[in-house]
Amino acid sequence: MKVVNATKDDLNEWLELASEVEYLFGPMVNDPKFFQAIEKNINQCSAFCVRENDGLPGSRLLGGVLFSSAGAQSYKIGWLVVSSRARNKGIATELLQHILKLVEVPAEVSVITFGDDIPDGRPARKLYQKFGFVPQEDSIPNGPEDGSRQKFKLIITQKA
Repeated sequence: MKVVNATKDDLNEWLELASEVEYLFGPMVNDPKFFQAIEKNINQCSAFCVRENDGLPGSRLLGGVLFSSAGAQSYKIGWLVVSSRARNKGIATELLQHILKLVEVPAEVSVITFGDDIPDGRPARKLYQKFGFVPQEDSIPNGPEDGSRQKFKLIITQKA
């Protein structure tokens, strides 16, 4: 399984991934801003994906992540998703390992994920905690399904 830079040929497959998780994240597939965000990340080489059978651009996506620098040594995971048919196979772990290798140390990496009251969001929380992310007390607005959100932060002081 290879994590690769997404290309414009992958755009439709990103939307397929989004359609699987709209019940958690809210409407995305028909949201021009979401499409523009994916396109922008692809153009900036900050959209990474795992394609089915390590296929060519445009192949089915098993997972993807949007990752950006919010400024000097400050990074943000904007969106990380794994297809329902590919969960529990290490894809999210591979995606996270890949992006964390891109970080210039010292660094702070943040992500807003689901609160503990969202059962389908618990695997994401568990994944981030496995990597050393710490839940923050910042007040975050609820998601579109009215479930809570929580910010997690990872401080990296040296390369692994």
